[in-house]
Amino acid sequence: MSGSERHEQANEVREFLSTRRARLTPQRAGLPVFGGNRRVAGLRREEVALLAGMSVDYYIRLERGNLSGASDSVLDSLSHALQLDDAGRAYLYDLARAATASERRPPAATGRIRPVILRMLDAMTDLPGYIRNGRFDILAANSLGRALYAPVFDSPLFAQRGPVNTARFLFLDPGSADFWPEWEKAANDSVAFLRTETGRSPRDKGLTDLIGELSTKSDEFAQRWARHDVKFHRSGVKRLHHPLVGDLALPYEALDLPADPGLRITVYSPEPDSPERRTLDLLASWTGSTALER
Repeated sequence: MSGSERHEQANEVREFLSTRRARLTPQRAGLPVFGGNRRVAGLRREEVALLAGMSVDYYIRLERGNLSGASDSVLDSLSHALQLDDAGRAYLYDLARAATASERRPPAATGRIRPVILRMLDAMTDLPGYIRNGRFDILAANSLGRALYAPVFDSPLFAQRGPVNTARFLFLDPGSADFWPEWEKAANDSVAFLRTETGRSPRDKGLTDLIGELSTKSDEFAQRWARHDVKFHRSGVKRLHHPLVGDLALPYEALDLPADPGLRITVYSPEPDSPERRTLDLLASWTGSTALER
């Protein structure tokens, strides 16, 4: 790890821990409050150290960005003290792992999609689906997935430059607010997902370049990036406004492909006989059934 990489990694640890500490009040942490004047937002460093069962000096060392050598028990205690959720705890572990990583870089994900995966995607003729990497590049989509995400695929952003990228569309294409009725939630989630990905892939240059681009070109992205929020992208309900068929509320599952590190498949599956199911059937009647790789 180069000197600049170590500096960036330490800065990320410092910002993550300090922002988590600032969000946790003594009352929420179950600590007594003495006096009315507190010069810090959230917990003091000594209060976090008390909750985590460690010395103040050691906690200060951690918050200054030095997670090297921190044991699992220390990380668990710190996660408990800061009341981190599963995503926050995993991110803290990723930061600690990066701090003690060897100089040898892991092999980069190729982004190639195996034919069996494309056949599987193509076989889902009645469910929209696509495959993406951790940078939110859409690498392949079945015909219904492409039809559902037509505003993204048709964006002028990607006319001269690929691949299609939902984060870039969200923050740099004005039409994204029409496609995502809950734009604020989509924006918050996307930034938190990307922050989580930086923990898993701290040396992904493509990811770093994307974050740099969005931070420079979008104040909305930069403001959210500064919050250091993290979140898993696993399942939920996506609300979309399609220009042809209107509003949709689609349950989805995002599943990692274990044999293809860094890739995951997202599939939308509405309830049978629901308005969304009928709307997708209408959309499907206008499309073919070929998995399309960008």
